[in-house]
Amino acid sequence: MSNAPVKDPLALGLGSLAGGVGFGAACLTTSQIFVALNEERYDVSGYLLVAGLLTALGIGGMCGWYRTYPLDNVWQRGVIAVLAAIGALLIGFLAAPIYKFSGVWGMIVWLLLNIAFGILATRWAIKGKGMEVR
Repeated sequence: MSNAPVKDPLALGLGSLAGGVGFGAACLTTSQIFVALNEERYDVSGYLLVAGLLTALGIGGMCGWYRTYPLDNVWQRGVIAVLAAIGALLIGFLAAPIYKFSGVWGMIVWLLLNIAFGILATRWAIKGKGMEVR
């Protein structure tokens, strides 16, 4: 018997989901920071928010899909990717009330927290990948 780590599908799935949420929310928060810094230019605010929204959906879903490649079931991978994309939007939208109470600096702290959360979750997913023992 070897002491090689065994694949943990729960850690792999939840870590991938949380990683997608963290990195996607960071993208949406970044676009909200740019909108807050360009308050005098209302003509580009909508475009920046739509770009951040689409980027959050794409990054969240992509991280959720890519990290779950060791899972055998494609349906599970798809559900994790969709949940990561939707979670990225929900967590990214929390930057708006943070801006109301603490300004741009509060959103910058929220951005850094989202990036740290994404990194920690991705490390958890990589650890859950393990190696299959045959």
